[in-house]
Amino acid sequence: MAEKLDQIFIWFTHWIESFLPAFWQPLVGILLAVVTIICLYPALFAIAVLMERKGLGRMQNRYGPNRVGPFGILQPVADGIKSLTKEDIVPYNADGLMHFIAPVLLVVVVFMGYAVLPMGRGMTLVHMDAALLFYFAVGATAELSVFMAGWASHNKYSLLGAMRAVAQMISYEVPLLLSTIPIVMITGSLSLDKIVAAQNVYTHGLPHWYVFTPWGFAGFVLFVIAAMAETNRSPFDLPEGESELVAGYFTEYSGFKFAEFFLGEYVGMLSMSGLGATLFLGGWSAPVEWLQFIPSWAWFIAKVMMAISFFIWVRGTLPRLRQDQLMNFAWKFMLPLALTNVFVTAAWRFMGEGWLRWVVCAAVLAVVYVAMALGEQKSSSVGPRTYKYAE
Repeated sequence: MAEKLDQIFIWFTHWIESFLPAFWQPLVGILLAVVTIICLYPALFAIAVLMERKGLGRMQNRYGPNRVGPFGILQPVADGIKSLTKEDIVPYNADGLMHFIAPVLLVVVVFMGYAVLPMGRGMTLVHMDAALLFYFAVGATAELSVFMAGWASHNKYSLLGAMRAVAQMISYEVPLLLSTIPIVMITGSLSLDKIVAAQNVYTHGLPHWYVFTPWGFAGFVLFVIAAMAETNRSPFDLPEGESELVAGYFTEYSGFKFAEFFLGEYVGMLSMSGLGATLFLGGWSAPVEWLQFIPSWAWFIAKVMMAISFFIWVRGTLPRLRQDQLMNFAWKFMLPLALTNVFVTAAWRFMGEGWLRWVVCAAVLAVVYVAMALGEQKSSSVGPRTYKYAE
């Protein structure tokens, strides 16, 4: 029974294919998988938005959505209808074609990343030996769509917001990529399926997830921080700095085009959460061996939603960084730590089994982190704040 429930989506696909000629079966199987992804993740996006609005409301001592539907659970539906019916306003001097293509391109490239994510046992749409490389190559196109949106709007605030967004995304893409290199070094493959399989091993009932190693934990922390910056999440949401840029690169967007940017940001956050779970948290594997009877796809979705809850918690806790703090943190702190972690991983790989490599690798990472933190603290020119009031 547990095996059937685990493979229910695959079984359903094969059942539908059985009514079709053999020539059409592969194409129909791919179409069904694509439709499932296109339906599932917007549904998770709606749930995540509701969670965020309700969660932040509780953190800020207010109710949040509580009018549309029982306890406000139909608020995402109302938001969607509002976005579809609002007037689409395009600035007179804007580049109409680019203005239209930018949000569409963002949504398309975000969904393409799901093609290589293993969402359950045997539930990968496209099996690639270079799946991780494909994921990052496709994701880099999002920066192009952001710049297109700012440039095509013919608005200086939009263009400035786009330039800030692209600078931030490129800066944090470097430590993001470097944080995944240790995974490739240990696994010896760029295939996400093989990365999950390497972690789906248990000793005394406990999994061999990479996050439970010194280099894996360091890489996981770096990945999470860089992922928040890549998806413009607080405290890295400077591209949408309302106080100085109105609304950032999508200031001149309204109606469903604005909703597409909103959808792209949250679906991208879900995608990045899925990648983090795949690389460091065993993907669809269970946290303990005796819980393997729970469907693998349920574990994957649970890990993704836990990551979303963490992002919401961070947004309600930390203030927004300044632009100089954001860029300095990427180049002066995260990049050296990511490079150090690569060398630590190499030492881990060649030191062999035993407790010595745990001590050495953990000590090196701790010493480098403390030294950089103390050095940054001493070199910081930020002094006590002085408040001046109008008389």
